[in-house]
Amino acid sequence: MYDVVVIGAGPGGMTAALYTARSNLKTLLLERGIPGGQLNNTAEIENYTGFSSIMGPILATDMYEQVMKFGIEYDFGAVKEVVDRQSYKEVHAGNKIYRTRTVIIATGAEHRKLDVPGEAELNGRGVSYCAVCDGAFFKDEPIVVIGGGDSAVEEGNYLTQFANKVTIIHRRDELRAKKILQERAFQNEKINFVWDTVVERIEGKQSVEAVIVRNVKTGEVTRIATAGVFIYVGLLPNSEPFLNLGITDAEGWIITDETMATKIPGIFAIGDVRQTVLRQIATAVGDGAIAGDYAFKYIETLN
Repeated sequence: MYDVVVIGAGPGGMTAALYTARSNLKTLLLERGIPGGQLNNTAEIENYTGFSSIMGPILATDMYEQVMKFGIEYDFGAVKEVVDRQSYKEVHAGNKIYRTRTVIIATGAEHRKLDVPGEAELNGRGVSYCAVCDGAFFKDEPIVVIGGGDSAVEEGNYLTQFANKVTIIHRRDELRAKKILQERAFQNEKINFVWDTVVERIEGKQSVEAVIVRNVKTGEVTRIATAGVFIYVGLLPNSEPFLNLGITDAEGWIITDETMATKIPGIFAIGDVRQTVLRQIATAVGDGAIAGDYAFKYIETLN
């Protein structure tokens, strides 16, 4: 029997585990991939206090090494469901069942797909959702980035160190990204913008060769030659294993109060998977600290 099972080892999950372990709670950190979550897909981080600039995978490793010094148990597994037994919870992952007094859900979110012809077929062969993972494969070639938010513009800037040209395609006539990111992109000679435009399909035989796009105002269809397509059009919550608990909104984001508690006593949610106004490293870490503290307080009420 664990005191706490933290599901997901992103910055929020690792912070929650750090707080519960430091409160002398028997803690299991459960992750289906490598520690760090979306940190591993982020090239350069400039908005996390204490670091003027740090590579995402390096920050992930630093966080993990710090957390593991506190005697936390760590295991790999994809969670299938969480069952509320009231006095305790069951976390079903793979062929294992973990029993715990509390659960902290920190499963994050994943990139939304365009759902256009060619996207799935050419995934990994020019279609990517991770600039830091795949950018170096496109040295001196043209690249297309889809989206207009922080991720699209920031990763578009990052990709200019490899590509000879980066075209950012956005369905609106202005960006949603922070002003500092916009200014950086507008000043970058390698970046150009295609406004009021959506992707109709991605073409290529062995790898990506072009995107077919349509202007939403004029209806004009254009072919843009490119070797790579990087897609940043929003996020979807990784909450499917918890839908049986009835703790999400209609879109799947987990609903919590200010203590990160869901409506089920002993089950908390933090970071990108929960219903929140901002999804950043700093907010995930803050959520993790709060959930770790309130998990301890909840367990005290059981004794």
